[in-house]
Amino acid sequence: MPALTTTSDGFLLDGAPFRIVSGALHYFRVHPEQWADRLRKARLMGLNTVETYVPWNLHQPDPEGPLDLDGILDLPRFLRLAGEEGLRVLLRPGPYICAEWDGGGLPAWLTADRDIRPRSADPGFTGAVDRYLDLLLPPLLPHLAASGGPVIAVQVENEYGAYGDDTAYLKHLAEGLRARGVEELLFTCDQADPAHLAAGSLPGVLATGTFGSRIEESLGRLRAHQKQGPLMCAEFWIGWFDHWGGPHHVRDAADAAADLDRLLSAGASVNLYMFHGGTNFGLTNGANHHHAYAPTVTSYDYDAPLTEWGDPGPKYHAFREVIARHTTVPDEPVPAPAPKLALPEVVLDRRAPLLPYAVGAAAGVRDDEPLPAHALGQAAGLILYRTALPAAGDGLLRFTGGVGDRAQVFVDGAPAGVLERERGDETLAVRVPRPGARLDVLVENLGGVNYGPHIGDPKGLLGPVSLDGAELRGWDCHAVPRGVPEAAAFAPAESASAAVPAYHHGTFEVAEPADTFLALPGWTKGQAWVNGFALGRYWNRGPQHTLYVPAPVLRPGSNDLVVLELHGTPAARARFTDVPDLGPDKV
Repeated sequence: MPALTTTSDGFLLDGAPFRIVSGALHYFRVHPEQWADRLRKARLMGLNTVETYVPWNLHQPDPEGPLDLDGILDLPRFLRLAGEEGLRVLLRPGPYICAEWDGGGLPAWLTADRDIRPRSADPGFTGAVDRYLDLLLPPLLPHLAASGGPVIAVQVENEYGAYGDDTAYLKHLAEGLRARGVEELLFTCDQADPAHLAAGSLPGVLATGTFGSRIEESLGRLRAHQKQGPLMCAEFWIGWFDHWGGPHHVRDAADAAADLDRLLSAGASVNLYMFHGGTNFGLTNGANHHHAYAPTVTSYDYDAPLTEWGDPGPKYHAFREVIARHTTVPDEPVPAPAPKLALPEVVLDRRAPLLPYAVGAAAGVRDDEPLPAHALGQAAGLILYRTALPAAGDGLLRFTGGVGDRAQVFVDGAPAGVLERERGDETLAVRVPRPGARLDVLVENLGGVNYGPHIGDPKGLLGPVSLDGAELRGWDCHAVPRGVPEAAAFAPAESASAAVPAYHHGTFEVAEPADTFLALPGWTKGQAWVNGFALGRYWNRGPQHTLYVPAPVLRPGSNDLVVLELHGTPAARARFTDVPDLGPDKV
């Protein structure tokens, strides 16, 4: 018998009444050496359970390759640590996760096949899901409750009612979990809307809701849909995420705590979304596309009870007080903020220009037309396209279909302009200095849309490029390597002010590692690495102006900082500060 079962109005765990008081904590957004710390702080706030998604695209970047369960993706270790902390786990393996995550967790190699209908009973999609589950579930089975592990429930899909109504697809997923040894309680989650609940639910599977306010109304809709069984909010939205160029969202702690109290007073179970948001390290952030494309920032702080850097915030204290009214909270002190590190200014005095590096490091693919990212096997990051311009003079470049997602244009190495998907740019006026001038187009994938019909939209150059109506042919397409160039690629920087894309390298000393925040005043846009660890993207349009550097990334003694600046900087200097800057608050 599964450890967690349902009654007419609640849960039983091993036969005893049990209320789930859970919080979301995504292992893939937290440095693995900090997992134990975050789990302990979850328990100390009064949570008895944590929830995590599983990002398919990160675990299986290659359809033919093995599953990646190493480092930050060592899900079995995360589950073991949760159990050792005395926490239960709600597991949400997708295949779609949303989560403001690149592509909603669906692999780019899958969504690039336009003949496959994602999130449906299309055999092309379910076959890929089946192969993924064949790899994912065996190493997880020892951590499920039936084997004495902490996982007490497993979610089927994710807010499916907002997307489709293919019951055969949902049934295939549920039966697939059961066939592969999952005995635990299955559940679905949908926004507390009658139509969404109807489309996203499955007979015999517990339906749960997602909402952040209007508690009584939302629970009423959930009860109207499901006449008996536990009431549960599987995502209680206590904060929100940010987009580049938008405000930094926060929610008043007292307001969120009052709604949490209403939820628990109604006898419902809850999963806080998020308990600890963490970070979209590297190039893992997602994007939205409602009226226009809007990429998500690197920080996934979410204004959660536990901050991006792992300190208790105002909601931690407010929620702990509320939870104590409804269940037992550990009689232990609230954790103190962790030490933070401020360092002297870092000079980045070595440089590797990006365009020549991209050509030398990545063998180009020659084609008459520019190839999209998926044809080059580039699921994230940058692509350099190169061709020749036939005639001198002023002209108009037209990029048919636009760009995915941001293109910097260079003529004979000189910057000529920028096109952005969010603005719908398709044309750029240029001056061509000579016949045969080199045209370089550097295209950045700013993150795959994670919600709605634009999931899987192609990246790179999306169609032919013409100059004054004449199509440009004969393109060299280079997928830029996603890591840091080797040391031999760098040379002393003669001038840091050149307005061309370049990697900048510097070193700094650390006596004792601690959390810190990278600030790049005067820089425009790019990515940063410390000791080879990809911190994520920065962009001076904000709202985020610092990047979180987890303490385990640093080492005593000499450390390396590499910054890829896409537009040039007047002074190649950086600061490590002990104060984060996520932008001005918008309540």
